[in-house]
Amino acid sequence: FSIGFVTASFVGHIGVVELAAVTVVESILEGFAYGVLFGMGCALDTLCGQAVGAGQLDLLGVYVQQSWIVCGAAAVALTPAYAFATPILGSLLRQPAAVAVAAGPYARWAIPRLLAHAANFPLQKFFQTQSRVWALTAITGAALAIHVALTYVAVNRLGYGLRGAAVAGNVSYWLIDAAQFAYLVSGRFPEAWMGFSVLAFRNLAAFVKISLVSAAMICLEFWYYAALLILVGLLKNGQLQLDIMSVCINYEFWTMMVALGFSEAVSVRVSNELGASRPKEAKFAVAMAAMTSALIGATFMAVFFIWRRGLPRLFSDDEEVVDGAARLGYLLAVTVFFSSIGPVLSGVAVGAGWQLQVAFVNIGCYYLVGIPVGVLLGFKFKLGALGVWTGMLTGTLLQMAIVLVIIMRTEWEKQALLAAARIKEVGGKNEDQPLATAACREDEQMDTANDETYMQTRERNRELECNEQALV
Repeated sequence: FSIGFVTASFVGHIGVVELAAVTVVESILEGFAYGVLFGMGCALDTLCGQAVGAGQLDLLGVYVQQSWIVCGAAAVALTPAYAFATPILGSLLRQPAAVAVAAGPYARWAIPRLLAHAANFPLQKFFQTQSRVWALTAITGAALAIHVALTYVAVNRLGYGLRGAAVAGNVSYWLIDAAQFAYLVSGRFPEAWMGFSVLAFRNLAAFVKISLVSAAMICLEFWYYAALLILVGLLKNGQLQLDIMSVCINYEFWTMMVALGFSEAVSVRVSNELGASRPKEAKFAVAMAAMTSALIGATFMAVFFIWRRGLPRLFSDDEEVVDGAARLGYLLAVTVFFSSIGPVLSGVAVGAGWQLQVAFVNIGCYYLVGIPVGVLLGFKFKLGALGVWTGMLTGTLLQMAIVLVIIMRTEWEKQALLAAARIKEVGGKNEDQPLATAACREDEQMDTANDETYMQTRERNRELECNEQALV
């Protein structure tokens, strides 16, 4: 994420129009595409994580190749959105004309990063679900340092402006992909990566299904923030409002990356534990991740309360923009706290495979409550960006509350059984793709009816045990 953060901070000092243009592309167009590709990649959080827990490492390489196929096709389909950025942003989404015109060339030069994202997310999930995160951290840290240097040369020294910033971003993203692929084929994953295989084309329909459901859940969250910028761009004096919101939303997204880190961690841990049939450990991981992210969110909230006037100057020298961002600083601080917890709850849903249920929750909370309340406060009651943001925060709080209730009422023993069935459906139906253990081979021979009977018997035995303990 810091690659885009660095790009915005460099471009913001060129001018206010350029800052708004980059933020609109990054938050609306890239937010749209990123949501689709990241969401499809999140299918691997569920599948790879539960396969690792079950000891079926041979499935991971096949899953990654299936995800490359699906994400690559999606990236190609999303290319026209970048190619026609100016008419989409200006005519369709009614953003300020100067911003839409400046955003067009930047978006077209940024097209190569679409394919970079499609290659990156499956690789990321492959490593993360096996807890190989330090190598990823080193790779992305080195790429970020290179990106700072490239952007400085392209924008400040050579004066290539938005085009130079876009190309610098493309190079940085592809450097990450190249390094991650080299790590994949380095021989350090002999059980999980056995080379390219035609097995990637088998059971592809089941993989596409869970990828699309994952994409729907994640997209509904990502697009929610894109809708925030679209609404702000429709306000009176939209360009200034966009610049103010650009500063605030860049900081919010930066803090959300920390929350997404915890989201990934709890997603991997929950999927691993459910795949290994350890439901109590999965429940404990959920509690620890929620408490830790809340503590970090409180720390961020304090930082934004204290330095609400100083932080906006990183993005702009315009006093009007700085003053507007400082006024929104109070609401930003509160939003940052809750945004530190929300992604963790979504990560639990991904790890357990609840993407479809949470997608419906997101539709109701974000699009039937949050956006209408934001429009009402921002336009009807003339509160501007403050009203729009307040409405969006209302939807976020409602979504968090509902997902939290779902988590608290979950029967984790039942989720462990469903995890075994999910692995079998997507990755274990082929005769020439054996499962790792004898127990898994026996599970493969069970049909859906037998799975349900087993679950009912398990529940009945638990009730009998509880009654016996009560009598004692």
